[in-house]
Amino acid sequence: MDDTPATDVAPTALPPAPGADRYRSLDFADTAATLPAGQSYDLLAAPQGAMRWLAAHNLTTPDVQLYEVCAQRMRTLRAHIRALFTARVDATTPPEASLHAVNEALTAVPTAPLLTWDHAQGPRRVQAHPTDQAVNHALATLAADAADLLTGPDANLLTACGSTPCDRYLLRTHGRRHWCSTRCGDRARAARAYARRNNTTH
Repeated sequence: MDDTPATDVAPTALPPAPGADRYRSLDFADTAATLPAGQSYDLLAAPQGAMRWLAAHNLTTPDVQLYEVCAQRMRTLRAHIRALFTARVDATTPPEASLHAVNEALTAVPTAPLLTWDHAQGPRRVQAHPTDQAVNHALATLAADAADLLTGPDANLLTACGSTPCDRYLLRTHGRRHWCSTRCGDRARAARAYARRNNTTH
């Protein structure tokens, strides 16, 4: 029964926005979107959807069982990352709570592979986190990725989709492109053409 929302949204979900292939945190921020005609989707609405998203982004193994409390934690961090992205795009001061939440996620678990000793193979690096900390590890990785995006050279390319009512983010990788998908671009162009026609008829 929990699977219904996730399977319902899959066909309507927009393709990944420009930059999502380089920053998992950008794709994470875009897992919820507002669509025209009062529609929307949330890929993390159900634990199964959240589990699929994490596995697809190599942040957990497919056998990790997610519960609603974990999906809720993901949605909460997503809201904070979106708030930081908005502040960066609008050149405003980010909410203190969002900075705190990202820093808390960053420091919750070690994100670097730890050094261990194996009698058969000798020294090696492993991601040492038990299954019950899999979500903590995923959130720490996403928080670190968001921090890298916000402080790195690509921060100036971060923008919000310019096609109302879409509220996704993207990296402006092609000239003045300000939309997250072909669908949003077509809608933005159609809206401009409609506005021009209206202006010439009045």
